[in-house]
Amino acid sequence: MTGHNIDDTIAAISTMAGESGIGIVRLSGSRALEIADRIFVPKDGRPPSSSDTHTLRYGWVSGKENGKPQMLDEALLSVMRAPRSYTREDVVEINCHGGMIALRRVLELVLEQGARLAEPGEFTKRAFLNGRIDLSQAEAVLDIIRAKTDSALRVGIEQLRGSLGKEIKRMRKVLLDVLTVLEADIDFPEDDMRGRGLDVISERLRQVDRDLKKILSAANKGRILREGVKAVICGRPNVGKSSLLNALLKEERAIVTPVSGTTRDTIEDIIDIKGIPVRIVDTAGIIEPRGLVQKKAVARSREYIDSADLLILLFDGNKRLQSTDKFLIKRLRLKKTLAVINKIDLPQKIERQVILKEFISVTEISAKKLKNIEALEDAIARLICGGGIAGAQPALISNLRHFRNLRKSEKFIAGALKSLDNKLYPELIAENVKEGLAQIDEILGKNFSDDLLERIFSQFCIGK
Repeated sequence: MTGHNIDDTIAAISTMAGESGIGIVRLSGSRALEIADRIFVPKDGRPPSSSDTHTLRYGWVSGKENGKPQMLDEALLSVMRAPRSYTREDVVEINCHGGMIALRRVLELVLEQGARLAEPGEFTKRAFLNGRIDLSQAEAVLDIIRAKTDSALRVGIEQLRGSLGKEIKRMRKVLLDVLTVLEADIDFPEDDMRGRGLDVISERLRQVDRDLKKILSAANKGRILREGVKAVICGRPNVGKSSLLNALLKEERAIVTPVSGTTRDTIEDIIDIKGIPVRIVDTAGIIEPRGLVQKKAVARSREYIDSADLLILLFDGNKRLQSTDKFLIKRLRLKKTLAVINKIDLPQKIERQVILKEFISVTEISAKKLKNIEALEDAIARLICGGGIAGAQPALISNLRHFRNLRKSEKFIAGALKSLDNKLYPELIAENVKEGLAQIDEILGKNFSDDLLERIFSQFCIGK
């Protein structure tokens, strides 16, 4: 972010661009009510600055054109006074009609009256800097906005409520208590805590170590919720890849015909499988290509296969294995691959034993008749993360920055325990504890750099 003054009154459109019933222009800062008084004409005649906090007023937004007053839009004006607001500053929200022309004119009017256009994430940044939320909660706001499944949303909400922050703060308190004892021993060596305080310190550090390991062990599920996984449907032409995509999406997304090679390019969409956001990709069939278009389609399919988190290798149960099937079995057997036999509604001719020899299990479906699709979803969830993500775990981390900080903290705590076990000087133990504590403090935002805040809040949209 640029070096704008934190005391500026900022404004932005806080709703998505496009036509909608309602659109919101948000202001935050010490001049928010003053600006509202200038541009808002309440029906009851009382200025917005006379409003109680958390009240809604009806009226018109009024500007000037050619020096004459002009009503820009009918609106409701919300007043939230500091410190009981999102930013802990005075906040005004002008609820207009949702067309972009009306919203833009209202925003331009607000800026003309002395507000500054907010930068990406600046409202949430102020909520953090003003102490309403810690840095992990600020990042949870972005997780909620970007959530692709109900499970991802629940994890984001838990983190915004402070569940992760509470767990980290609890560990932080333990580390501070340990440091207090260690530094007392450093400052007053004649008291010599060895033999009476070391056991207590050891147990407290081991508990923090166990707590860190527990949180880190679930980090993969958190990463999956945040980022999703890419699952690629592959196979030779006409085995039913597009039919399977449609069955998983529960809509006609891909064209399905009996003509071999109908899919000439990749088709993808995001679906929720047992709480896991899965970017599902339907690829062109792997064949010996004829012509430039087929060559490009097959090359792209191979690129997707190489970059996939999960491969769904589809076979036609109504036909014997062909050379392309056998090539794909050989190529994909060492990757994270789910073997699926399609068309079980037709007479079966496929050699199942050949497939079972290379893959742990085989799921049998009929994409056309929608048979066993739920069983396939179960198999996908098991292969990704052991069966799905049923609910929001309070301290589930979904943020790569948090993971890295906690991993570093764990290493420093392990170093402190090793020094403790080897009966080394308390200065060495204390140094490791301090470093472990610093990593935790960075998650909460108790120590931060401008570069860190820039990286975090630049990912937000303007208006949040």
